[in-house]
Amino acid sequence: MGEAMTTELQISAEETTKLSLRLMKAFVMKRIGKVGFVEKPIPTDPGPNGAIIKTTAALICTSDSHTVRGAIGERNNLTLGHEAVGIVWKLGSAVKGVKEGDRVAVNAITPCYKCENCLRGFTSQCQQMLGGWKFANIKDGVFAEYFHVNDAEANLAPIPASVADEAAVYTCDMMSTGFVGAEHADIPIGGTVAIFAQGPVGLMATVGARLLGAGLVIAVETVPLRKELARHFGADVVVDFNQEDPVQAILKLTDGQGVDSSIEALGSQAAFEACITVTRPGGTISNVG
Repeated sequence: MGEAMTTELQISAEETTKLSLRLMKAFVMKRIGKVGFVEKPIPTDPGPNGAIIKTTAALICTSDSHTVRGAIGERNNLTLGHEAVGIVWKLGSAVKGVKEGDRVAVNAITPCYKCENCLRGFTSQCQQMLGGWKFANIKDGVFAEYFHVNDAEANLAPIPASVADEAAVYTCDMMSTGFVGAEHADIPIGGTVAIFAQGPVGLMATVGARLLGAGLVIAVETVPLRKELARHFGADVVVDFNQEDPVQAILKLTDGQGVDSSIEALGSQAAFEACITVTRPGGTISNVG
């Protein structure tokens, strides 16, 4: 099945020639507060270590809206987006592990994997620029028919034939971010964890906490659908901060001791301070918000 799918997705040399002469549609940040569709040339040169991907599915991240509001400064006609999967259209000569025609998921951040921080294992602090985050920051993002990926051998992941694009695309950012947030929380087997906010990242942190063996998972959320999803994804208790003080509720649930681990998945000062208050001495706070 995998071989048949790869053959079907391959792009002919004739089509490649035609595509190199065409324009593609891209969704861009025209300036702070202004977005829209424009036409751009299809990227055709992957470079020896890069790849050109034909987009098949992409997701909007909160960071995109922050960018449009000016969080990283002015950008002119910058293609937005950093969560996408697609088909390898063109591949650099030095890239191994994938081939043209393969379905792939693309990392939301694309570190170089060569600088000192990357070689030390801290790829999220790639020295080339803040956090290795290049898409929709210092280069065009993925909200286009085609996009370029740097250091493709490390930043592409083949998608199994059994996994649909619409499912695989969640691994590009929100699922992986939530999971690493749970990993960094250092939850002991059978331990207690409080997760503040149940947006996409917080929900995936809830899943991650359960998978890592937490004995009591406490989610803090007020939006009804998110509260329901939190329970679906493994929360034992959901504390609604609009109905009660979450700090007092969590301390009561842990007999006044506090949790072994807390995860801040919102990005607010109040939530981070609450994590400090509810985490027992010697515990761990994971800040992914």
